[in-house]
Amino acid sequence: MRHVILVPLCALAGLLTTVSCRGGGESAPGGPAWRPGYVRPTVIDFHGHIYPDGLARLETAMVDNGLSLMVNLSGGTLEEAPDAAKLAAAFPRMVPFFNVDWRRRGEVGFGAAMAADLEVAVKRYGFRGLKIPKVLGLYLRDRDGKRVPVDWPELDPLWKKAGELGVPVAIHTADPRAFWLPPTPENERYEELALHPRWSFYGPEWPDRMALLGELENVFRKHPETTFVSVHFGNNAEDLDYVDRILGTYPNVCVDTAARLGEIGRHPPEKVRALFVKYADRIVFGTDIGISAQGIMLGSQGAEMPTPADIQPFYAAHWRFFEGTEKSIAHPTPVQGRWTIDAIGLPDEVLEKVYWRNAARLLKVDPKTLGR
Repeated sequence: MRHVILVPLCALAGLLTTVSCRGGGESAPGGPAWRPGYVRPTVIDFHGHIYPDGLARLETAMVDNGLSLMVNLSGGTLEEAPDAAKLAAAFPRMVPFFNVDWRRRGEVGFGAAMAADLEVAVKRYGFRGLKIPKVLGLYLRDRDGKRVPVDWPELDPLWKKAGELGVPVAIHTADPRAFWLPPTPENERYEELALHPRWSFYGPEWPDRMALLGELENVFRKHPETTFVSVHFGNNAEDLDYVDRILGTYPNVCVDTAARLGEIGRHPPEKVRALFVKYADRIVFGTDIGISAQGIMLGSQGAEMPTPADIQPFYAAHWRFFEGTEKSIAHPTPVQGRWTIDAIGLPDEVLEKVYWRNAARLLKVDPKTLGR
């Protein structure tokens, strides 16, 4: 989803400026059914897309699900930064990330200009990070109509500036493997691709998926001073060995869990658990939730628009996966695949890091300011 200013800021002035936490929606004093006695800490959702007119819904969602912060990866360009800063002031539990103005990609010195914009967004307007969508590498074309690769040298000043500023770069490069296969009924993600045909990258006009990941790795290697969050579980949730190798090779890389529990949970749970324990300091919780007054996205979009009542079960499906040990449970976003997953039962200390400590470190948030 894309950040667009849809309503006057004055209409939002009455929104609450803080969010209290209810412990993630469980009202039973004995903890969740899948983990009796467990008391969930506060949670930071590192991967959201929030429209300005959705703040009232966001407030309810955060209170109901024990969220202390929501990272808005659709924070906007520098042109939109003043309005985004006012929104953040009205709702400080929403943390904006800067977005590149790709319309200017044909300008001489584009990368340096975006680096300068990022610096202003961070220092003047309080942005906490940079978000790079999959438009880079997949959809973006230069003035000659050629595909712009992920490791485009023009962007080196931008990656360097993020490192100098100490802000993380959340980067989305590759989608699920099935999106590169024929979009026919035999495709395991056919339901999703039929609804969103533009998400299919099958055909000679699209770059190879592993080539894209290779370009992304070039960026990691070239800019060790910059912290990257490779979203959607390293952009390759189908391959745990790949995620293990990337995290083991590049200490400047973290991953988030957004919109990939359907893939992560298909692996043997003991292997997934071991990976989370091994890299407990490098994995952040995220959902890819989208919220506006007109609609809600819960990791993906199906034929029917979710309602606000669907948000709490969506988060509960995440808690059940991370905290419990059940087999063959539903994952949060069925349109991404009509299969079940196995829960991974993470240790308390790992859950603490994944749910909020790692994100607080990346965002430079004082833990004392977080509602518990």
